Amino acid sequence: MSQSSSMKLLGARNMSCIVERMEWNNKMDLIAYGTEKGEVIIQRLNWQKIVTFPTPGEDVRVRSLSWQMDETLLAVGYSNGKVALLDAESETIISGLIYEDDIKKVYFSKAINSQESLATYTCNAKDKHRRFLPKLQPLTNIDPCLKTLDQKSFPKGSPCFLVVIMRSGKVHLLLLGALQAGSIDLTQHILHPEQFDVYDVRLSGDFNAIYALLRDGQELKVLHFHNQVLQECMAPMLELATHCAHILETKNYINDTQQCLTEAWETVQIEMDNKLTKYANSQPYGLISAHFLELHVFGFATLEVEEFLFETLSEKGFKKIANSVDLSLSNLQGLVFKQLNGSAINMFYFLNTIAGFGRMSHFFESLISPDVANEAMRACGAFVLKVHELQRTIDTLVYDMKLFHAWMIFTILRLSHQEIPDDLVLTEDENIAMADFLCAMEPENEDRSDEEDEDANILSATPPLARSKFNLERVGQYLENTYLSQPYPKDPGQLWEEMVAENDCLNNCNLFVPHDKNLSLIQQRDKMFNAIDAVFHKPTESISGSFKLTSAIICGDLPPMEPGEGLKDRDFVTSSYYVNESSRCDMLACTISWQEAMILEISRTGDCLVRCTRVQLQPGIFTAPLHEDYYHLRFVDLQFYNESSLSMLAQTTTTVPGIRPHSYFVQFSLSAARNQCTQHQMGQVVKLKDATVTHSIHDIADGASFKGLDGVCEMLAISGSRKVATVLSDRKRKMTIFEMEIEEEEDDTEMSQASFLEISKESVLDKTET
Repeated sequence: MSQSSSMKLLGARNMSCIVERMEWNNKMDLIAYGTEKGEVIIQRLNWQKIVTFPTPGEDVRVRSLSWQMDETLLAVGYSNGKVALLDAESETIISGLIYEDDIKKVYFSKAINSQESLATYTCNAKDKHRRFLPKLQPLTNIDPCLKTLDQKSFPKGSPCFLVVIMRSGKVHLLLLGALQAGSIDLTQHILHPEQFDVYDVRLSGDFNAIYALLRDGQELKVLHFHNQVLQECMAPMLELATHCAHILETKNYINDTQQCLTEAWETVQIEMDNKLTKYANSQPYGLISAHFLELHVFGFATLEVEEFLFETLSEKGFKKIANSVDLSLSNLQGLVFKQLNGSAINMFYFLNTIAGFGRMSHFFESLISPDVANEAMRACGAFVLKVHELQRTIDTLVYDMKLFHAWMIFTILRLSHQEIPDDLVLTEDENIAMADFLCAMEPENEDRSDEEDEDANILSATPPLARSKFNLERVGQYLENTYLSQPYPKDPGQLWEEMVAENDCLNNCNLFVPHDKNLSLIQQRDKMFNAIDAVFHKPTESISGSFKLTSAIICGDLPPMEPGEGLKDRDFVTSSYYVNESSRCDMLACTISWQEAMILEISRTGDCLVRCTRVQLQPGIFTAPLHEDYYHLRFVDLQFYNESSLSMLAQTTTTVPGIRPHSYFVQFSLSAARNQCTQHQMGQVVKLKDATVTHSIHDIADGASFKGLDGVCEMLAISGSRKVATVLSDRKRKMTIFEMEIEEEEDDTEMSQASFLEISKESVLDKTET
């Protein structure tokens, strides 16, 4: 047994708060840790803080942290069911998911190798849509800090799975952070759901199976689930997930545009509310239209109108209002014509592509239903028609308002006997249009059909003065989640509308896009979103239904779960997972008790073999005499350093009060323990607890190297690619970083009590400086 390991102290600091989770980035010198306050802090190896992400709510804890492979993207699982994807480079929240249950763990799988996975289906042009679709213009009115979690873009980078494990036993798989790629409820596959706990769930290296480490009654099991859809359809899934990400980004863009439209419309209403609407609300419904029409046709103004024009308003004041309203309406026109119309066309393109995938049944039969995809296309086409309808309504309102503003200024100048410029004199056509506008200023809802009587009764329950503001509701009604009170009038010049009205076969034909004139823009958008969500139900159902339990590996016995009793004081289960590409096996290490651990190597070569190495911290009966501490060690944490080494954190146990436990860092060589492993055939039930022998790590030649640590250590974070290890001690308030694999001549740091006393002094100084 080696008594020391090649470790070099890089530094230690006392943290300002309790650290509950730590995770190293596998490529960059970035470590992320979650605090007791629910914050997530990312810092460098030299303790420089990069960014601090605040807690998503009160009393929210960080449950899990996971870096995307070779990326700056961090997945965070919170106790309130939220999963956030944080970008350390841009210091922003990329996207997020919300679940109804507490999160157990979230993690990114390894990157999906496209050369291996795309053998049966190949996409020759990545992001082909960029050739045909113009780039959507940024929405400058949207503050990025005000966006909710479900309104952000989706991550880019190496394709991989995001796995979300719930404490209830449900596991959700997401591909590219966008496509719901199946789920499984582990409680449906166990014998004792009343005594259940899930510790970890991992995807296999070939992405065709999952391993679930869980408690089933008083047994610790590893359940192996094979999935045929994941095995056969990985390449089509990647293609579908890419388009799903584009669609969800477009949905978010449409929602953001909708928010901008609402804000722009509220600006129009505020400008009108300054003077005009206040006067309109002070008059009986229908009187304003009559007075203004009398003023326009006969040139006579009532006392109320004269008081409003000369005391409340003035020529200069009305011009200011007119300019503000025209500017707001122009902004509204641009949002509908450019942003909203462009995003609707983009959405139709992506849905059309997915409908095309659905025709390739050989690859996409289990992922896409052609009928559902076509229905989503029709719903998107209906949304495009509704956008064009809103655009025409706004154009009409802009023309009417400009005409109304010119007429009001003309009237004020005429009644005040001032000189009238020639450009304010209305033509005959403009006078007719002005009369029509004044007549429709306060419309009467008498021509409603019997099917709309119920909605009409609801509208009539509100005061009509609050409903009609110079007939602005012609546009405002589109931005509400209710049926249109004034549907867009039929254009007698449109022959297609007459053909559809006269022929029900055209109206009901699936080849044509439906146009429901009674729906608002919000209702049509929601209808489209529901149709799009239905498209992605098929892959979720197919993958979820394809999980088949093929093997149950019984690792050991656990004490019973009794109500009100602290389970952590009786049993201890922690685990680590590693995909060994060189030997094509999946490696799982877990503790089966406070002193015992088990390392499983599950082959992926098709021979269905499982190699098991079972070790314990206590010395064996033939172990040479050791230091007294080595007789009373227990596990605290463990993680794979690489495919040939397992890093462990151990601590002495003592019943004497006042004596502080000693902590040790143990580097265990898996290659040295290869001769002690047993080999088993995967079957429906594999009872490893009866078919394996426990070996002491002290009896394995060159198997374990120990390093004494300062303080009571409680957590370990390892990065084999970065060759660093972080230990959390002193009630999770002190973080110590070591550099691993140091050459012997460079390892001049002895972990003595004096050296750790110096570390503690430096930590206190660092804390006082901060």
